[in-house]
Amino acid sequence: MSGLPSSFKLFTGALIPSLGFGTWQAAKGQVGNAVAHALRTGYRHIDCAYIYGNEEEVGAAIKDSGIPRKELWITSKLWNGFHRPQDVEDMYHKSAKDLQAGYLDLYLIHWPVAFGLGADGKPANRPLDKDGNLVVDYALTDDYLSTWRAMEALVDKGTARHIGISNFNIRKTKDLLSKAKIRPAVNQVEMNFHWPQHELVKWAKANNVLLEAYSPLGSGDRAKEMLADPTIVEIARKNGIAPSRILLSWQIQRGNVVLAKSVTPSRIEDNFFVQKLLAEDFEALEKISAEYPNKSRVVNPSWGGLDVFEDGKPQE
Repeated sequence: MSGLPSSFKLFTGALIPSLGFGTWQAAKGQVGNAVAHALRTGYRHIDCAYIYGNEEEVGAAIKDSGIPRKELWITSKLWNGFHRPQDVEDMYHKSAKDLQAGYLDLYLIHWPVAFGLGADGKPANRPLDKDGNLVVDYALTDDYLSTWRAMEALVDKGTARHIGISNFNIRKTKDLLSKAKIRPAVNQVEMNFHWPQHELVKWAKANNVLLEAYSPLGSGDRAKEMLADPTIVEIARKNGIAPSRILLSWQIQRGNVVLAKSVTPSRIEDNFFVQKLLAEDFEALEKISAEYPNKSRVVNPSWGGLDVFEDGKPQE
């Protein structure tokens, strides 16, 4: 963490590590080894989710590491099929158990979308109606307060340390803040050089909402294109480090938690050693990233035709 903050202070006073290790799209049979190597390298912030389908393997790696629980920051997320208030605590405990964590430092509403019930009357993991048709029963923007109240109850009971949101835009975050008894500790969103979310970053800083950047290196072919960007390549060459480390460092320097992700040991190690960028390099990244068209989002599901992010609509 050469010159960069190793953590950010939440409104509770707790410190969340500024660099986390993500487990999304890490396959079973690989994710455990990746998490184990990340922990040996020095990562202490592990980001997980029920829907990733790998929390048991992640939990085994965490347990086998022998690292004291108090030294770790473990996050999981409430999936869309379990937004009913009566399901929230059960799903929290399932993730905490699978991760062998005892408790979760941070529990997030994964998406501002809630799926309805399946044909068996149980919460659906996919948005299917009784005939098997793809639907969204209701959008969280129609009724998310009851779900958030159940999340708040986890904190009131001392079950969860912190609660937060993921994939919320400015409008939805503002609305939740106006109604919440306990404010969300973070908002985890896609954020990278091609999707910098400058307006969200500016608004979040002004309103004391910490952002976490997932997919900071892009995804698939988009990642290759991003890492080959001439500006990034030149800054990396000048500093003698990999382009990926430049982008991770940039996010932390912007004031965001960043979630690195890889199953390759050498990349896991290289991504860990972030460093403060020269002011001229940081400003170049800020300026050029802002020039990308506002349509470079990679993760953008459209369940049942729902416009999750309300792209193209005013956010204020």
